[in-house]
Amino acid sequence: MGISIWQVLIVLLIVLLVFGSKKITSLGSDLGKALKGFKKEIKNDSNKDDSDRTS
Repeated sequence: MGISIWQVLIVLLIVLLVFGSKKITSLGSDLGKALKGFKKEIKNDSNKDDSDRTS
């Protein structure tokens, strides 16, 4: 027993009705920017660690 596709669609429809499409779009965009910044900092931190080891 698990979550069916119909249950997921109903939840998504309710979320869309509550928040509206503009709010969800901006939320997705903000989340994407945050993840991009996080990945960039992880990469920079990894490069910094590598340079510290060689020094």
